[in-house]
Amino acid sequence: MADDHEQVSSLRAIAHPVRLRILSLLTGTAMSAAEIARELGLTHANASYHLRVLADAGEVVEAGEEHIRGGVAKRYRHPWERTPAGGRPSRRDHLAYVRAMADELVRRDALRKPRSKTLMADAELWVAPEVWSRALELLKEASALVHGQARAPRAEGTIHVNLTAAAFQMSEPTAADDDQETGR
Repeated sequence: MADDHEQVSSLRAIAHPVRLRILSLLTGTAMSAAEIARELGLTHANASYHLRVLADAGEVVEAGEEHIRGGVAKRYRHPWERTPAGGRPSRRDHLAYVRAMADELVRRDALRKPRSKTLMADAELWVAPEVWSRALELLKEASALVHGQARAPRAEGTIHVNLTAAAFQMSEPTAADDDQETGR
């Protein structure tokens, strides 16, 4: 049951557009709350609050300290490479995460560089199980590639990119689902 609570807490913690942006920043480099605040245009207090929520949920880890003007600033990173805890989040928590992800995608699309290489794909279809397995493997490989090569914001020789993927097997629709879609 503790794993279920950890999974739900983690999903609830990341189901916020600012926290999704923080996780993206902390994938490429360790940063302090002050650095995150400057990068995202937040107050230091707001950045610290969001970092605490993420740290309490185990989504960020301490990655050292920095001595600044007589004080100590903790630096954090997102351990994207670790396997998340098992368990199933509630439907409500899952939907909150999907909504936050969709909102963040809309924000990112507004920043899309005109005439740059872009791939957008959307599909609801039927394929052989082995095709689906291979597609999931390729998406996992692409995610690991960009996460593993992420750098600090605006680091020399880098470009600002987005990779968002939501891939899942669907259940067969029921008559009730069809009625709900058509408003009957």
